[in-house]
Amino acid sequence: MSDSYVKISIENEVGYITFFHPAHNSLPGDVLAELAKTIINAGANNAIKVIVLKSGGDRTFCAGASFNELININDKATGKVFFSGFANVINAMRECPKFIIGRIQGKTVGGGVGLAAATDYCMASKFAAIKLSELNIGIGPFVVGPAIERKIGLSAMSQIAIDANSFYSAEWAKQKGLYAHVYESNKALDEAVKNTAEHLCTYNTEAMKEMKSVFWKGTDDWDSLLAERAQTSGRLVLSDFTKEKLKGFK
Repeated sequence: MSDSYVKISIENEVGYITFFHPAHNSLPGDVLAELAKTIINAGANNAIKVIVLKSGGDRTFCAGASFNELININDKATGKVFFSGFANVINAMRECPKFIIGRIQGKTVGGGVGLAAATDYCMASKFAAIKLSELNIGIGPFVVGPAIERKIGLSAMSQIAIDANSFYSAEWAKQKGLYAHVYESNKALDEAVKNTAEHLCTYNTEAMKEMKSVFWKGTDDWDSLLAERAQTSGRLVLSDFTKEKLKGFK
């Protein structure tokens, strides 16, 4: 697998959305845009009752933002557009009328933690450690922060945001409420995800839609909030500090 993609397959009324990028499933703008569009379309597809969000490969779930694109941001407008890609995916997940199950098979960093937090029910393997590394390069988890805070609380979110050098274990993430279950292997994870998703398909779709509205109550301002956060990140990525840090990733 050398080319990035976003694809969807439907099996037993479950829509499996898979994204992939050869650089540890990092997310450049085009992949983010395609991912948001695919989630919106799946939400409107009557053949799908439940959605599973997953990534390709057996190791990293998502390495977060594409460093290649971050390095090439040279003005505030471009920066805002790039970080709005994450905002658009999170808002697509938030507004989707169907439950989204996260399948987190490996380490996840930055924006990837935001994607996991924006799922409605997240299942992981023991390899799925998390890290918010943004402060390391002079920005912060501004866009994904609301989704993460909503799921694990401000205290836990601030802990991993400040301790930007450290991975926190899948078990820690489970204790804080990010993961519902942690499995010993990816095989066990896949089996559990399949069984859970297909069981949810036996539920009343209207009841699930109403429950999702309850779960996301109080987030109606996220379209504007995440846009403001994207603007903040787009400004900070232009700082001399960040530019110098990003040189190390060339």
